[in-house]
Amino acid sequence: MTRTLAPAPRTAPASRTGRLRRSLPAVAVVSCVPYLGLKAAWIAGSHVGIPDGSSLLDHRASMVVANSLGVVLDSFVIVLALLLTRPWGRRVPAWLLVVPMWVATGLLAPIMTGYPLQLLVKSFGGSVNHSGSKGAPFLDEWVFGVVYTGFILQGLALGALFALYARDRWGHTWRGPVRELPRPPADAAGRILAVAAAVVALFPLALHLLWACGATTGLNSARIADRTSDFYVLEATDVLFLAAAALGALALAFRRGGVLPVKLPLALAWVGSGAVTCWGGWLALASLAGVDDITRRPTPVMNLTYAVQMTAGILVCAVGVRFLAGRAERRTAS
Repeated sequence: MTRTLAPAPRTAPASRTGRLRRSLPAVAVVSCVPYLGLKAAWIAGSHVGIPDGSSLLDHRASMVVANSLGVVLDSFVIVLALLLTRPWGRRVPAWLLVVPMWVATGLLAPIMTGYPLQLLVKSFGGSVNHSGSKGAPFLDEWVFGVVYTGFILQGLALGALFALYARDRWGHTWRGPVRELPRPPADAAGRILAVAAAVVALFPLALHLLWACGATTGLNSARIADRTSDFYVLEATDVLFLAAAALGALALAFRRGGVLPVKLPLALAWVGSGAVTCWGGWLALASLAGVDDITRRPTPVMNLTYAVQMTAGILVCAVGVRFLAGRAERRTAS
């Protein structure tokens, strides 16, 4: 009698996942080095990458504060990479991981989308403008390439690590297609939040769409004069993120999407809300800083756009939190 050995179970996917978990933290850490190195050099007084006449050299104290904040924010990438891969990372409270990860997603996603598109448009003859208030270059061209490439690598590494972590810890909350989601009998609050988010998003979406199409409504004179293909690309990406946030919130609240997997509208709400909230907040914060050149001060319309954009993002985030909390609660009850 002969025996036929059963085929060994396939372990390739698991082994690939293990390799990713081991290699991606190193990618995240290494990709932070150029940015952190430049920021540290500028804080110390170096002018590497800053051409003579740049407006960055006008206010030494403001430059030190802004660069120190950049160092703190980018250092969180390293902390997150460790948290997502070390055993102790599974024991931290969910909010302590999700909040900084949402902020990181919001800050990095527009760069990961916009910078490659800017390069693509530039390759077809598009124009760029990296000048400051004096008309002199803001930074040397190579700085943008080095820093933004690092940001893209950070986003890819953190995104992959978070996807693996979230799948293991919370994957049960977004399994299956949208059409199989249970319909809460009285979730009026969730629907109201989603509709409010979509309505509020209409104002900044309309403004960004107008600006992307060439309108000057509400822009200051310096921004109007400085418009290049980069400007139009970034305005178009703002439109996309606002639309993604609103569509994701509506799909989750009203259970619209048919055979689409639940993780798709959830991802749209996650990335879209993070992008519009964080960049709306960042631009609103930047508008509070004093600007010597009055032509470069944000107009009331620009400030209102940033504030409303941030509000829309927070409302979409609330829809996502409500959806996930409800799914987790129903699973616990069953």
